[in-house]
Amino acid sequence: MISRFIDVISDSTGETAEKVVRAALLQFPQPGISIRLHTRVRSAESIAPILERAAREGSLVVFTAVSPELRELIHTRSQELRIDAVDVIGSLIGKLSHVLERQPLNTPSGMLPLSEEYYRRIEAMEFAVKSDDGKEPRNFRKADLVLVGVSRTSKTPLSMLLAHRGLKVANLPIVPGVALPEELLEASQDRIVALTIGVEHLCEIRQARLRQLGIPADSSYGLRDHVRDELARAAELFSKHRWPVVDVTGRAIEETAVVILETLKADTDRAKATRAAIV
Repeated sequence: MISRFIDVISDSTGETAEKVVRAALLQFPQPGISIRLHTRVRSAESIAPILERAAREGSLVVFTAVSPELRELIHTRSQELRIDAVDVIGSLIGKLSHVLERQPLNTPSGMLPLSEEYYRRIEAMEFAVKSDDGKEPRNFRKADLVLVGVSRTSKTPLSMLLAHRGLKVANLPIVPGVALPEELLEASQDRIVALTIGVEHLCEIRQARLRQLGIPADSSYGLRDHVRDELARAAELFSKHRWPVVDVTGRAIEETAVVILETLKADTDRAKATRAAIV
């Protein structure tokens, strides 16, 4: 049952503040907190009712506002109403201004012109959608990263998350008895990362999926012996092609994404060192 609220206030999308709050809440797994997101809040009139409600309900206020006037208003009203308020970005902007010896634009990100990086992310996300589940094998050669793994190892959500960071990601399910497409073998092998998962964890995920689809739980797809054999065969395949393997067991996709990026960087660094030694 919800007992406390966190009001996240932003003059833009609120994505930054919400991510910070959710990351912090991972350290407090017990239920009892609910996040209320207030976006594009840019005037005293729109801020007032949010803060007054927060004061009545004793909620924590977390905010991002690039306008100095808006930040000062939230600080002042929070003190007057005796609200606990956390400024996520204000102090950082101040420090950057001092270090860089420049004044900030003080413009919410939602009002800034679209950057080249934005269009790159959009292109990457479109690529990931088209290349999901091996639908466009020719894209394996064009991808920045190819994820391979048995069914239900988070290939699709990881592809979308990494695409949001600007990477063109394709993924392919490893299916027993189905040969790998030639396009995958012709692609740069140092861009391929294999995903694995614990037997018990995968059984739970697959059995839950079967229940959602109304399929009997005794289907081989979710049986322990079948799952163990499938993972073992996939591991042999990964070893044969010398693809780095990332274990997703018990990991949030955000954490797995970081591990994948670190794995790619490590492999790239090793390859560069080897080429340098040969030369």
